[in-house]
Amino acid sequence: MIELPEAMNMAGQLRTTFSGKRITSVIAEQTPHKLAWYFGKPAEYPNLLIHKKCGEARGFGSMVEMDVEENRLLFTEGVNLRLHKEGEPRPARHQLLIEFDDRAALSASVQMYGGLGAFPAGELDNPYYFIAKEKTSPLSPDFNESYFYQIISPSDAQKLSLKALLATKQRIPGLGNGVLQDILFNAKMHPKRKVNNLSEDDKKTLYQAVRSTLMAMTEKGGRDTELDLFGHPGGYQTILCKNTANQPCPICGTIIKKEAYLGGSIYFCEHCQK
Repeated sequence: MIELPEAMNMAGQLRTTFSGKRITSVIAEQTPHKLAWYFGKPAEYPNLLIHKKCGEARGFGSMVEMDVEENRLLFTEGVNLRLHKEGEPRPARHQLLIEFDDRAALSASVQMYGGLGAFPAGELDNPYYFIAKEKTSPLSPDFNESYFYQIISPSDAQKLSLKALLATKQRIPGLGNGVLQDILFNAKMHPKRKVNNLSEDDKKTLYQAVRSTLMAMTEKGGRDTELDLFGHPGGYQTILCKNTANQPCPICGTIIKKEAYLGGSIYFCEHCQK
């Protein structure tokens, strides 16, 4: 799943790979998928994109957006993006396939769920898109302790667990259940711990873990559990995930546990995380 580190890395790869290239062919909605949603009308994508030149790409929240002259391409979490070079076979199953004038191609395939599409700039009416673009990124210098305390201090946040606070409702766009696990491991806090049980020092520790963990993930090209545009895993070695469940904690040796919680899985060390 694309979360903030992967969105930033993917945007850079799209920019480097496709900026300045023209689109020659577009195939949309080829493979039916019940949980794939499209921005704009897929039948209109060819008219919006063909013969147009790609430009800047940017990552925000769990989304990646690329300029195609006056139009935009958008991909959200759950969409696998892959480069196919000239002469390489194209996938038979996909939700979007774009060919370029250098005979390379970009395919977009939805995993469990995800959104993608093309639309004229400024014409997408989607609240998740607006929130992801407008809220302060945790990678920005403006995401300081004061800003974080505005998220963690409201009265309606106090009875929430740390997972509910940090990884739901787009309070911090791009911070999803995947990156959350290592953030809380580095903060030495349990995902089910309540916000109202945090001391002032705990809040500072949590803020620092959010910033430092997301920075490290981004600087290393995303997590090793996710693949980039070229099909390579990210360089950040994930501490807590499905691959490390039931393995010894790297700090104390206690077996890492996995539990279902709030519509997803959580991973934690019972000894290190309180």
